[in-house]
Amino acid sequence: MSVMKGQALVFVLAMSFAGFIGCVVSDDRPPARNHISVLQPKEFPATSPQQVHISVAGPDKMRISWITRSSAPAVVDYGTSPKAYTSSVTGTSSSYRYLLHKSGQIHDVVIGPLNPDTVYFYRCSSDSTREFSFKTAPAQLPIKFTVVGDLGQTEWTSSTLQHVGQSNYDMLLLPGDLAYADLVQNLWDSFGRLVEPLASQRPWMVTQGNHEIEKIPLIHNTPFMAYNARWRMPFEESGSTSNLYYSFNVASVHVIMLGSYTDFGPNSDQFKWLQTDLGKIDRGKTPWIIAIVHAPWYNTNCAHQGEPESDLMKEYMEELIYKARVDIVFAGHVHAYERFTRVYNGKADNCAPTYITIGDGGNREGLANKYMDPKPETSVFREASFGYAELEVVNATHAVWTWHRNHDEISVASDTVWFTSLSSDPPCKL
Repeated sequence: MSVMKGQALVFVLAMSFAGFIGCVVSDDRPPARNHISVLQPKEFPATSPQQVHISVAGPDKMRISWITRSSAPAVVDYGTSPKAYTSSVTGTSSSYRYLLHKSGQIHDVVIGPLNPDTVYFYRCSSDSTREFSFKTAPAQLPIKFTVVGDLGQTEWTSSTLQHVGQSNYDMLLLPGDLAYADLVQNLWDSFGRLVEPLASQRPWMVTQGNHEIEKIPLIHNTPFMAYNARWRMPFEESGSTSNLYYSFNVASVHVIMLGSYTDFGPNSDQFKWLQTDLGKIDRGKTPWIIAIVHAPWYNTNCAHQGEPESDLMKEYMEELIYKARVDIVFAGHVHAYERFTRVYNGKADNCAPTYITIGDGGNREGLANKYMDPKPETSVFREASFGYAELEVVNATHAVWTWHRNHDEISVASDTVWFTSLSSDPPCKL
């Protein structure tokens, strides 16, 4: 990411301000758990599809992505009955080198048109030994999202994924920090195998976090190489020039994925793309707007204060988000949960987005359990626990949000709130 003006000043001011604010521990919380590594089963041949995951690629299409250890056809056969494939699509294959590591063959196939709210059965690379299935999202409301950030590959991650798997969701939204590979490319493979049981059944829509950068000065200068190669999102379909930011419609919701770790200043491609994307939204068709970043714009946790990816991005883009009447902004990065009231420019505002930090999926670094004290009035609920959340958009006017704590290995609904869409609130209508 290029150096941004004012970065040092923002950091100094933030640290100076933090010196006048106390931090309080959010009760006793469980420590980080052991890292887990998922190996490819020995009985799988080198051409067997692994790390299968899906993502939407337009209003009625699905991208199927998978990896084989050696060359195999980039073909997906699919249909609406098990083992009865009525359609076949050929896509592309690629690989990348990262220092001494060479990835497997990464296959990418877009299938469709597909019917909404329908189960499809499919196989990859003509491998009849592994059949997968997925369900498309509904065309109309209601729709249920699962939201979870900063997953990693720990025993806590496994617990979170187990709870997610018990939720009857339509789509998963992940605000960055997926594998925590951090230069170790084999961990990308392990993560792909870990999430495959869920990510092959429902679309996983992700954005990048700081752990996806994997740039080494003077040695490896290309950031996000593994992330871009392995987790391709529908950026071209939304008019973006980068896999690091994009948008899509699902049911009656417009979802915007933003890149905290690529240029976001007023002259950047991302900023101009966001302006254009927001200008195209038809609230008659998509009465709900959700935006997702990695580094939170609002945060009362003592972790990750004063970072330009939070403070400068908020400074540049918050007004755009506010004027477009975005309903909710999700973030990760801070390894805890926090929900704010509707807020703009640091003050409560009934026509502003609700900001929610949900970076508590199970990362290896543990929980961020120190919060600013006293708690600002704009922070409604905060807790340092692992978990995940569900957002069920019921209709054009109402949605219900539930955060599930899982630090006791039991999924407990711990924060529930109903939202009213800003597009239906008369004082907020544009």
